[in-house]
Amino acid sequence: MIAGKLKQGSNIISRYGIFIAFIVLCILLSVATPHFLTGQNLLIILRQVSVNGILAIGVTFVIIAGGIDLSLGSVVALTGVVAAGYAHPNTYPLIVPLLIGLFTGVGVGLINGLVITLGKVAPFIVTLGMMTMARGLALVWSDGRPVSNLSPAFNFIGGGDWLYIPVPILLFVLVVVVSYILLNNTTIGRYIYAVGGNEQAAKASGIRVNAVKLFAYIICGGLAALAGIVLASRITTGQPNAGIAYELDAIAAVVIGGTSLMGGRGTVTGTVVGVLIIGIINNGLDLLNVSSYYQQIIKGVIIIGAVLLDRRNAR
Repeated sequence: MIAGKLKQGSNIISRYGIFIAFIVLCILLSVATPHFLTGQNLLIILRQVSVNGILAIGVTFVIIAGGIDLSLGSVVALTGVVAAGYAHPNTYPLIVPLLIGLFTGVGVGLINGLVITLGKVAPFIVTLGMMTMARGLALVWSDGRPVSNLSPAFNFIGGGDWLYIPVPILLFVLVVVVSYILLNNTTIGRYIYAVGGNEQAAKASGIRVNAVKLFAYIICGGLAALAGIVLASRITTGQPNAGIAYELDAIAAVVIGGTSLMGGRGTVTGTVVGVLIIGIINNGLDLLNVSSYYQQIIKGVIIIGAVLLDRRNAR
């Protein structure tokens, strides 16, 4: 009987541990600093995590499908400078820089997916090469300088409010809702889980594995482009050096949220909680005046712990 209760408790922790950790973290920071649990600070946290959140949702598709994408940060920089190049005042309508930026990210995702599926090259190698290539393209496009003098309409995307809610937060919520529906209520979503869980079995079941992987990388590239546009708008310049190490925070959020690096398992809600945990840790430690050096150490410990927990669950 005792063993049964212990097993039941272990299952509860395994299933809901990330949500329990999130609540405990919020309680601890609320006790540690009175400035944490205020409406203004919570809004700041949500605005700060919106870019990483959009990136993390995109790479969730790829990791569930059994892949990885290390080019996210460079795609953020590339799409940011490309979109900013068409967003000067009195030149093009707002839709032009938005579409060009999004198509750039989708194109990068398409190239990644094609090389991985048709070229049979490991995702780690392909996206590592694309990380360098996209960063170089961003520097070439911008001539190594920030692209400034952006239109007010473009700057509104990252810096404006709608009904007193920052636009980046609204975009993040929209991405979460659409991605949740896509992964949980559509055929392609079930195929993504199937391919990541057992590629050979999925292929034997008639699933077009290469097409599913390609779709996941296209989604990831498109959302990286959206994140790049939001970031460029927020800082009012397209920075060719933007997004450095953003892929690490995004992948960390996905892993912390319970998505298995082995593929086949993960949720959008878990990724959202992982993004919020990273954002809350950064914000809370800032409020407590903890050095950024220690913040990196703490974040690394959390990532390693999340991976160890994932391996334990897999066994």
